[in-house]
Amino acid sequence: MTDLMRAVWAEPRPAGAPRRVWRDWALVAVLVPATVLEGIFRADVPWRGLSIAITLGLIPTVLWRRTRPLAVVAVAFGICGLATVLTSGAPPGLNAMAFMLILPYALYRWGSGAEAVIGSAVITAKMGAAFATGDLDAGQVLAGFALLSAACALGTTFRYRARARGRELEQARLLERERLARDLHDTVAHHVSAMKIRAQAGLATAAVDPRAAVDALHVIEAEASRALDEMRAMVRLLRRGEPEPVPNGVADLERLADRRRAGPSVDVQILGAVGCLPPSVGSTIYRLAQESVTNARRHARHATRIEVRVAADDTAVRLRVSDDGDPGAARPGAAPGYGLIGMRERAGLLGGTCEAGPDPGRGWTVTAVLPLTGAGRIAV
Repeated sequence: MTDLMRAVWAEPRPAGAPRRVWRDWALVAVLVPATVLEGIFRADVPWRGLSIAITLGLIPTVLWRRTRPLAVVAVAFGICGLATVLTSGAPPGLNAMAFMLILPYALYRWGSGAEAVIGSAVITAKMGAAFATGDLDAGQVLAGFALLSAACALGTTFRYRARARGRELEQARLLERERLARDLHDTVAHHVSAMKIRAQAGLATAAVDPRAAVDALHVIEAEASRALDEMRAMVRLLRRGEPEPVPNGVADLERLADRRRAGPSVDVQILGAVGCLPPSVGSTIYRLAQESVTNARRHARHATRIEVRVAADDTAVRLRVSDDGDPGAARPGAAPGYGLIGMRERAGLLGGTCEAGPDPGRGWTVTAVLPLTGAGRIAV
């Protein structure tokens, strides 16, 4: 139990808490006139002026509920508890103050463990004051605690749901990095093997033909340069399991147009000098196209055709994969799925971009742009 309490107390705040968004201002814009109207037209409001003033004064706390969850809970429930004690018998309050349920939710969603414990103590003290002054009976106190507990539980649920999704997304990124590292590892191994063979040939012919040895050294130098370019792009990740077969690159894209497979046909068009692409770039283009075609086959409703276009120039290679599926059909890109995240991660590691979205008419399109020098710019 002691270890559990220490773990709860040491729980850090979740990262990425938004400061203020338009919904916060919209909520304030709705609560302010609602409070004024209720205070004016409701007949049974105790301490009318004080009730309106307290409610209006506490409404802005919703603007800081994510960045200062403990402070807003302490201010809001502390002021309400003080007002309950000072006006025993008929404490001020409006129905509009129901917005305060957002504050304990935010405390458990965005606060640290220590803040959640302290904030819970403040809320409990406020409820105790209401019971001690006779404002609430035992049944009402229990109902209030149940309502507040539900808000706290909802905040905790969304907190750990976001954490679990973050872990899954990070796992998808790491998996894609591992695959890229594996591809690059095999590419560099190919260059090193070529250098070894050339060095052995040079040594064997050096005594009888010095010129052949010099030529071998030139080839080794070129292979070493290419290997270093690939090595700089390598991701330092541990390899797990057996290496999977590595595609040759753009030349293997024709495999995607397998006529024997059921589903929409795949048309592949390759433009430009793709034979000179760096191995890491060519392999990445194949991976992105393969993932895009797979997603289209799985998710494009009533699609009859998938088009794969690859165009290379002196500076970059561009990939476009589109289908003619029904408009409005749910796709992984609507809320980025793990496949799309992995595609973006792989393209980003090579200094490129990858985007996906619906077409204006119908269908879905994935576009990627990879610079031909992207692999060399990535530091290990």
